[in-house]
Amino acid sequence: MKFIKRYKFFTITLLILTALFFVNHEMGLKAVGITVYSLKEMILVIPPVFILLGLLDNWVPKETMVKYMGEDSGIKGVVLSIFIGSAAAGPLYGAFPVAAVFMKKGVKFSNIIVFLGAWSTTKIPMFLFEMASLGVKFAFSRLVIDIFGIIIMARIVSNLIPKDEIKKIYINAENLI
Repeated sequence: MKFIKRYKFFTITLLILTALFFVNHEMGLKAVGITVYSLKEMILVIPPVFILLGLLDNWVPKETMVKYMGEDSGIKGVVLSIFIGSAAAGPLYGAFPVAAVFMKKGVKFSNIIVFLGAWSTTKIPMFLFEMASLGVKFAFSRLVIDIFGIIIMARIVSNLIPKDEIKKIYINAENLI
């Protein structure tokens, strides 16, 4: 019973896929194919992310992270958050464990939001592709708008969330790692 309760989402999804397979065989095969593809992608992305997290956690002292990205980091924390998020590779779900380690290391909440925004919208390879296919003017316009938008949204989100809620988020992140 404990196993079923623990894996209820997986079990329900498996049951739905099985039912879909019997109701519409072709669509069921397609759904299984997409599921297998997604699992392969996750297996290729998650181990390197966790290796890098382990290295970050052990090699970079908390004091260094607080100095460059903590509460008093100012503009250098924002710039560093944008740079790290833009240089990162992989899908967005890889950013959340990194954000949890950042929380553990004392990174300012708004810098974490900036990092997540940069990871999702300002990837360097995407920028290079846009320059080649859509033009330099478009690529730079989108990048500038995205960066200012990310910074504004991070500021709004960090001001809207009460400090005690942010503290709970940090405590939860500490318990994850």
